[in-house]
Amino acid sequence: MTERKKDRPWLMRTYAGHSTAEASNELYRRNLAKGQTGLSVAFDLPTQTGYDPDHVLARGEVGRVGVPVSHLGDMRRLFQEIPLEQMNTSMTINATAMWLLALYQVVAEEQGADITRLQGTTQNDIVKEYLSRGTHVFPPGPSLRLTTDMITYTVAAIPKWNPINICSYHLQEAGATPVQEIAYAMSTAIAVLDAVRDSGQVPAEKFGDVVARISFFVNAGVRFVEEMCKMRAFGRIWDQVTRERYGITNEKQRRFRYGVQVNSLGLTEAQPENNVQRIVLEMLAVTLSKDARARAVQLPAWNEALGLPRPWDQQWSLRIQQVLAHESDLLEYEDIFAGSHVIEAKVGALVDECLAEIRRIEEMGGAMAAVESGYLKSQLVSSHAERRARIEAGDEKIVGVNIFETTEENPLTADLDTAIMTVDPANEARVTAKLHEWRANRDEPRAAESLAALKKAAAGTENLMAATVECARAGVTTGEWAWALRDVFGEFRAPTGVSSAPVAVTAEAGTPLAVVRDKVARTADELGSGRLRLLVGKPGLDGHSNGAEQIAVRARDAGFEVVYQGIRLTPEQIVSAALAEDVHCVGLSILSGSHAELVPDVLERLRDAGAPDIPVIVGGIIPNADAAQLKAAGVAAVFTPKDFGITEIIGRIVDEIRRANKLSPLESTEVPA
Repeated sequence: MTERKKDRPWLMRTYAGHSTAEASNELYRRNLAKGQTGLSVAFDLPTQTGYDPDHVLARGEVGRVGVPVSHLGDMRRLFQEIPLEQMNTSMTINATAMWLLALYQVVAEEQGADITRLQGTTQNDIVKEYLSRGTHVFPPGPSLRLTTDMITYTVAAIPKWNPINICSYHLQEAGATPVQEIAYAMSTAIAVLDAVRDSGQVPAEKFGDVVARISFFVNAGVRFVEEMCKMRAFGRIWDQVTRERYGITNEKQRRFRYGVQVNSLGLTEAQPENNVQRIVLEMLAVTLSKDARARAVQLPAWNEALGLPRPWDQQWSLRIQQVLAHESDLLEYEDIFAGSHVIEAKVGALVDECLAEIRRIEEMGGAMAAVESGYLKSQLVSSHAERRARIEAGDEKIVGVNIFETTEENPLTADLDTAIMTVDPANEARVTAKLHEWRANRDEPRAAESLAALKKAAAGTENLMAATVECARAGVTTGEWAWALRDVFGEFRAPTGVSSAPVAVTAEAGTPLAVVRDKVARTADELGSGRLRLLVGKPGLDGHSNGAEQIAVRARDAGFEVVYQGIRLTPEQIVSAALAEDVHCVGLSILSGSHAELVPDVLERLRDAGAPDIPVIVGGIIPNADAAQLKAAGVAAVFTPKDFGITEIIGRIVDEIRRANKLSPLESTEVPA
């Protein structure tokens, strides 16, 4: 047998970070020792949204979904004994991307690295934050300026760095179809490249270098043939846009370069062992086709729908990649789909539909205008509502959820409390104490002077990267850097897309929604309240609003008056809104793990305000033990990802309202299947 030459494997990463910089550093070094070939840093929500650990909105969020990095000292500890000049590091960071890159650069310099050799990526795609992920801080205009300044700086100073990952990953999780995922990502890329070109900071002859450093970060769902075709379509459209719109003649600079995380929110809490084969199929979508193969892959763990994965769970995901790359013959062949008429037809159709949608967005004034008008958000909310309706109707099948639900007892989750990793509740106090120690020991005049210089630069037109790097060296904190820019740029609350979303589920006689609408109307009549009022609240910094939006839309369609003010609210704000709107129920959505801190706070504030009888329900990724504690504290009902029937959830909300108001149960509270 002739030995075939194998292609070099893609970069293998694990998205990781938790608790503290020290704990995350230990995890990174262990993963690298197991054969991981790149790092992918998960930052906690305060770091992502520009708050220090001692801010009121950071309560319960510190170290939960990633590592807290508040200043240069944290970044030093995060990468201790990891030579950054030899590393390829991806940082999932957006609104505060410039700040984290500055900290990374300074740590690399302290290690003696040549920063022109640093390799890695800052995600830095603010558009998808407005649409789906929710870690935006500043308005679209200033946010685009930060992105532009970073790109022009890195092209000159850190030429091997990817300053932006145009990120369609979260768009798919927010409901995007393949056409929407491609079109919205490409429209974002066009907005960014136009801004860089128009800034005048890059000579025309160097613009090809800018294009060459634009990378993408995509999602791969379980429909792996469609997903593979999506990636081929992505590449063709990118080649066309960069050639025709920007005149890039160098084929290498036009290459579509992307990394991938397979679909985390598509993982199920029910029969979680099925997530392993989902992950494998999703990985194949972005590795089987050589002409559309990912440059970097990171896989979630089988138990991410249950909570924070343990190191062993992350190792399992890494081994999935390694088996494919090193045991199979995948990397020995040219593109195995070349010439397939089925693939060509699917790719061609995707390209045509995507280009039409890109033109539609261009006619609106581009991606930023389509964000501010609410068009993009409302389209995603509508697509997501339609998909949820298909799942509830059984038209879209999910094994273990709405089909083949009977199961043997799962030995992997027999002891659920040890099947996931938990963050020590005392961790937040320790991190906050170290922050105060850092502030006390720094050169305060230098820190103040650097912040003043940053604000002056922001008020003008100069590139903000130099002032930001000086802030990093001066010991400024994440919150201080962000607040300085908030003072100049202001903050931004993105459109929710709820009010403009069309009806996705019909309510004809005999349908499940019709039954619930009747329950809502009868209950409102008995209470003499006109309409039932539901407040949907997102306390803390969790920006994953997809579930909250779908509850709000379905409740509206069931006859509720819905109060939904978007993300990033304090318990105090939520309770104030509940009282002001005289609601009949408060629904809280939290996916970040901060429920143990924030939900009891809401309950206590309602009691203190003399409204203890307003039922509070909670939805999110909530372990069984935590759900029991929340119910003991007074929560009326807890819903987790296994509760996929939204209409049924709305019906149960009505039941809780009746129970709280001492109304007798309705004769039929069952929603027909």
